[in-house]
Amino acid sequence: MAKFLFTSESVTEGHPDKVCDQISDAILDYIIAADPEAHVACEVTATTGMIHVMGEITTECYADIDSITRKVINEIGYNRPECGFNGNTCAVISSIDSQSPDISMGVDSSYEYREGQEDQLNLTGAGDQGIMFGYACNETPELMPLPISLAHKLAKKLSDVRKDNILTYLRPDGKTQVTVEYDDGKPIRIDTVLISTQHAEDVTVDTIREDLKKNVITPVIPSELMDDNTRILVNPTGRFVLGGPAADTGLTGRKIIVDTYGGYSRHGGGAFSGKDPTKVDRSAAYAARWAAKNIVASGLADKCEIQLSYAIGVAKPVSVMVDSFGTGKCDDEVLSKAVNRVFDLRPAAIIRDLDLKKPIYRQLAAYGHMGREDLGVSWEKTNRTQELLNAVDQILNNNMQ
Repeated sequence: MAKFLFTSESVTEGHPDKVCDQISDAILDYIIAADPEAHVACEVTATTGMIHVMGEITTECYADIDSITRKVINEIGYNRPECGFNGNTCAVISSIDSQSPDISMGVDSSYEYREGQEDQLNLTGAGDQGIMFGYACNETPELMPLPISLAHKLAKKLSDVRKDNILTYLRPDGKTQVTVEYDDGKPIRIDTVLISTQHAEDVTVDTIREDLKKNVITPVIPSELMDDNTRILVNPTGRFVLGGPAADTGLTGRKIIVDTYGGYSRHGGGAFSGKDPTKVDRSAAYAARWAAKNIVASGLADKCEIQLSYAIGVAKPVSVMVDSFGTGKCDDEVLSKAVNRVFDLRPAAIIRDLDLKKPIYRQLAAYGHMGREDLGVSWEKTNRTQELLNAVDQILNNNMQ
């Protein structure tokens, strides 16, 4: 392979789309903590002085949407007028209906269960049709692509130095971007680092650039990957005072590439935030990451992408595909068969194995859903490696007989 550049971006928790993601998942967390069997599909829009919460929720509990929303906004840092948006004074509008009975019929009793396959793990059907992808590679310790891994770390560090009052002039909105140079498919250097951050009006761009290089970029970007030709761009427009929902409308689910692999792997199109785990857009994407990570961790491939597809109301996936991009230690067909043997990819089994009926979701709504070993989430565990190796050996031995 020739040399090439690949770029991924991340955004801070104060980005207007991420504000909406966090509100959606905070509402989900509150409801699922009280009612683990609830069906939740909650979306949020944010604009100047206003939050609109909408969606379909079926639950036995009561959730104070207004209070949950304001708490999230204030915790992000939009809690005073100079930030341009204020959780204490903004309007909060709620438009919530119950889940469509036509959808819940297939979720609560799958096609297989209705056809007489009365295994309890067949009871839950997929909450929608669709395709989901999971990916892993050996570029970083957490088995994520390097560009998105560094972009997330920069965004998180940018928020940390604001919240820890190290750089008091920073405001919640911000973006990061990292361009990595590859040679023969391996990352060899950082070509460009870009940070844009909201700030107070009275600080100079030179001060921001100097402070962010010292307090954000240098602690995060490995020095051995930078050289004299690495470009560092901080607030290249020269001004970013107006930010957050006051500058740009936010919407749940509009940062799906940030949430996954930074564009390095394919994405099925479904967003995560605000959806309970019967929605395979979320749970099956986590399961696909889990399976892909275990394949790479086991040494069966250096890179692995898994595609799952589902039909609404049907428990078993329609298809399971593994692509190792030529790095597999055996054929991709063998890896696909091994995944099917080792991982039960029916929604109820995914929910059981990954323990998804818990209030774990708001913490994922910024800085990525994948590679989050810092949060201890179950789909980042490499606890099926030996089972995969055993399954591959059995399949290969059977093929030889």
